[in-house]
Amino acid sequence: MRAPGGNVLRLAGPVRAVIQRFAFVLLIAAAFLLMLLGRFDNALVERTRLAVVDAVAPVMDVVSRPVAAANRAADAVGDLANLRSELATAREENRRLLQWQTVARRLEAENAAYRALLDVKTEAAPLFLSARVIADSGAPFVRTVLMNAGHRDGVRAGQAVMNQDGLVGRVAQVGQRSARILLLSDLNSRIPVINGASQQRGVLVGDNTDLPQLVFLPNQAQVSPGDPIVTSGHGGLFPPGLPIGVVGSVRDGIARVQPLVEWHRLEYVRVVRYRLPRLAPAGEEQPVAE
Repeated sequence: MRAPGGNVLRLAGPVRAVIQRFAFVLLIAAAFLLMLLGRFDNALVERTRLAVVDAVAPVMDVVSRPVAAANRAADAVGDLANLRSELATAREENRRLLQWQTVARRLEAENAAYRALLDVKTEAAPLFLSARVIADSGAPFVRTVLMNAGHRDGVRAGQAVMNQDGLVGRVAQVGQRSARILLLSDLNSRIPVINGASQQRGVLVGDNTDLPQLVFLPNQAQVSPGDPIVTSGHGGLFPPGLPIGVVGSVRDGIARVQPLVEWHRLEYVRVVRYRLPRLAPAGEEQPVAE
């Protein structure tokens, strides 16, 4: 008597062959159906995508850790070659910093005394939330990354995101356990900035390159390579003074900014939980940080 399992295996062979032969066509049909669904109900597609990202975020977090560890090990091996020269440079910088420390402490004491005399009202410092980058878009026309913190951690759309070097971008989409960061180099990024050298305001516009453009400057604006660029605080979305980068080049009237962030080393980020101060009734204070 022939085993039932043999019949199942004999039938599974042709079915598997058909699926393999038409897999590419089936994928194209599925992509076409998703495009049609997105045209008719874009909100449903966005909710589905956020749900899928939330579901796979823990898996991507675990998978990204060995890759991050390997990258750190490779960077450590490369840094050993420059350790001797960097040590000598660090000693010289430390000597100069000790001199400036004395000057800074004296100026800090004078500043505190002047503020006390003038009764200056200062803004409360913004709060920070640290997270880890767990995925990269990897697409040539999209500059976004995914971090392992979301709505349940206090992350909100529009908040500024930094790392130890400077401004990374802003929160674009938020799930429960993850959020997508729109990098300042993305085509959809628009950030109000100010030139630290001339105090002229403008807008930093991403164009999917590593050097975003500085536009909407005043007429006859003076922009030179090396000028520091920081956030201006206009619009109340970002706190003022967040470091972004320096002017890298000015050619044919187009100024491009070299960000301080090294995109290939982007691993840990900080979400800036900031809220613009608002007018309040007399005797009532409004917080500026969530």
